Amino acid sequence: MRKKKQLFWQLFPSYLVITLVSLFAIGWYASNSMRHFYMNHIASDLEARARLLKKQIADFLSPLDTTQIDLVCKKIGKPLSTRITVILPSGKVAGDSEEEPERMDNHADRPEVIKAFAGRVGNAIRYSSTLQQNMMYVATPLRQDNKIIAVLRTSIPVTSIDNELKSIQIKMVLVGMLIALFAALISLFVSRRISRPIEKMKQGAKKFADGDLTHRLPAPDSDEMESLAEAMNQMASQLNDRINAIIQQHNELEAVLSSMVEGVIAMDKDERIISVNHAATRMLATASSELMGRSIQEVIGDHALQRFLSNALSSEDPTEGDITLNGHNERILHAHSTTLCDAKDVRIGTLVVLNDVTRLRSFESMYRDFASNVAHEIKTPLTAIKGFAENIYHGEVDRPEETKRFLGIIIKHVNRLNSIVEDLLSLARIEQMDKSKEIKLGEGRIKDVIQTAIQVCQAKAETKKLRIDLICDEEFSAKIDPLLLEQAVVNLLDNAIKYSRKKSTIQVEADLKDKEINIRFKDHGIGIDSEHLPRIFERFYRVDKARSRKLGGTGLGLAIVKHIVHAHDGHVTVKSVPGKGSTFSIHIPKS
Repeated sequence: MRKKKQLFWQLFPSYLVITLVSLFAIGWYASNSMRHFYMNHIASDLEARARLLKKQIADFLSPLDTTQIDLVCKKIGKPLSTRITVILPSGKVAGDSEEEPERMDNHADRPEVIKAFAGRVGNAIRYSSTLQQNMMYVATPLRQDNKIIAVLRTSIPVTSIDNELKSIQIKMVLVGMLIALFAALISLFVSRRISRPIEKMKQGAKKFADGDLTHRLPAPDSDEMESLAEAMNQMASQLNDRINAIIQQHNELEAVLSSMVEGVIAMDKDERIISVNHAATRMLATASSELMGRSIQEVIGDHALQRFLSNALSSEDPTEGDITLNGHNERILHAHSTTLCDAKDVRIGTLVVLNDVTRLRSFESMYRDFASNVAHEIKTPLTAIKGFAENIYHGEVDRPEETKRFLGIIIKHVNRLNSIVEDLLSLARIEQMDKSKEIKLGEGRIKDVIQTAIQVCQAKAETKKLRIDLICDEEFSAKIDPLLLEQAVVNLLDNAIKYSRKKSTIQVEADLKDKEINIRFKDHGIGIDSEHLPRIFERFYRVDKARSRKLGGTGLGLAIVKHIVHAHDGHVTVKSVPGKGSTFSIHIPKS
């Protein structure tokens, strides 16, 4: 590919060549015109001289006297610095001012002589072998009785004229060179003046191309260039505004997509991912760089999700459904797809929105279990109450002691129902207070709360001959609701007492770690299998339902503990080894 020249090197040589060609043409034309002028002037002068000599020469032509003719030529030629030659019709020279006629050749073949004998004035320039220099010859016919009887030829050397013309030409060349130099300087100035603003515009356009749209082109001197610079500056300003608007819209869209908890995946018709937000990458546990531009078959390993995405691409209608991702942690995603269209409403792919509904589905399952458990927990004592009441009502019990026993059973189940209702109300109240921020936390000592709870449970512990040991620093304090925290501690102590072996020890320890007060309740009871630990704080969840009911539990105690601790901005944990005991821990921030 031919290398492009800069505008300067296209303008400057062009101006210079035009100037030099113009000077050469003018010089050549002037030189030729001057030579032609001089030659015409000399020819006219020689013709005039010949006319002046006609009378003197004609007197010796009839009769012909060659001697006198030769003398006249020599006598007149030297003063006039003109060579005079008389030629007879035969071509013989009758007289010559410079040479003896006898030595001269026949001149019948000379061009100017031929023209003169033809009745016209003839002229010619040629080299004279006699004088050994260029000569101009003008031949004039001499008539007598309308008959040409001889030719009078006058001539002078043209060497001096040529020398003079050469001198003039040299001067013209020198002047032309000065003019060319001056023109070159002007061409250089004009070329620079034209190319420099364009070069600056080129540099400015390059900055625009590099992204610097805040750069502005200076206004050149010429009106056209100034208009062009203003147009380019206006273009850059508008382009900068539009790019900033696009960037702002893109950033806003990115911020919206990044802030969404829903995962968003956009795919083209070839199943390639063209856009994905952070929520989707978290759900798929894959970096966005590994997803962009790649096929869903390559980057998504879950077959259920692959199948849903493929079906969404092939379907014109919106689709939705739950997808279970099996992995280290099983998750449930609710996927909803819709067609992805461009600005002309032409379909270019599919947009899929993913919602992580794992907790929601878990809550729904827990709600179903809770409803089932509530129904079961209430139905069991109600069935017993109804059965025993009907027996008494229909008079099927004869003995008073049997009636008393039945009434005792009825009272026992009524008390159980009352406990369930109270615990449910208590749990609902705590949840409501936590949501509405009605729980007022104040500075309180942890040891005082624990000691009060131990006193409440002391009588029940003594029936099983259990010892409760407390280790707690007197200075431990936190922002607490003493009554609520006491209820949580009582519930944990009550559980520890229920499931501890007789004559064992329950250890209650409080320590400070990472600005968090940890209160541990360690028993030496039957323990809990690890499969039950994740659900131990759910409502009505029981590890051993028969044993729990026998011990008088409602199945809501640990759920109440969890919500009380949560209301204190803390959390509760459990560790247990079957056959060796369990350790429940309350973690609340230190004030």
